[in-house]
Amino acid sequence: MMGPSHALSGAAVWLAGSWALDHFADYHQSPLALAVGTAVCAGGALFPDLDLSGKVTRNQGGATVARTFGVFSLFVAEVIEKISLGVYYATKLSRDPRRNNGHRTLTHTLPFTALVGWGTTTLCAAYGKWAVVSILFFMIGLALRGLFDEWAERAGWVIVTLASAAAAWYTFANLPGDRGYPMIGLAVAVGCVVHILGDMITKAGVPILWPIPIKRRMWTMIGLPNSIALRTGSKAEVVVLRAVLTAVAVLAAVGLVAPGVLRRFDIEI
Repeated sequence: MMGPSHALSGAAVWLAGSWALDHFADYHQSPLALAVGTAVCAGGALFPDLDLSGKVTRNQGGATVARTFGVFSLFVAEVIEKISLGVYYATKLSRDPRRNNGHRTLTHTLPFTALVGWGTTTLCAAYGKWAVVSILFFMIGLALRGLFDEWAERAGWVIVTLASAAAAWYTFANLPGDRGYPMIGLAVAVGCVVHILGDMITKAGVPILWPIPIKRRMWTMIGLPNSIALRTGSKAEVVVLRAVLTAVAVLAAVGLVAPGVLRRFDIEI
């Protein structure tokens, strides 16, 4: 899927999950905590595509997420892409094909997702506010780049960077820390899982079962059959899927922040 669709799916899933926890488990979150979790999950839903690098010196190409912070994020994407390709060749079996890039390999696996979620929580707990601010800055930047793609493209990476820094510092200064660290790690991990599931409904698929070998292949791409798979950038994705995700996100947000609105609407029906 395209970057904006990934980011929107992360936001929708986090809001829907938060509504379910609030409604069925009596787990309440403040509006700021909801906003932070939603932004971090939306950013996490773009994070796996940092394995698609572009032209660093020209600030061109790469995935949507790789252009978030200009040449800096493109460089990070270049490093992650090379690491992913290295892991691919270090673990490939006889029937795994040759590759010249690491896109949709290591960062599109469940072990990587678990590692990122655990690592995020561990860093926050071990290093305190500077780790929290750094992670929030990075993830909020990815969320802005994905959710507001056209605005980010026009504004440029400098404005996105400044907006991310301001939002991260404000959030840290005002967000209670009693259960914030684990929630940040969980939001990143959930976003990565949502990304993987989103790519599974496309024709290319993802190696979601790695590192389980299947018929002498370690990197078996799993997805929907081509006849029903989603084509990246198609009307089904850009119009239909995004409309559904937007509706889910809006309804869940209203249910969390102003549940009386939905109750009144239900009575009218």
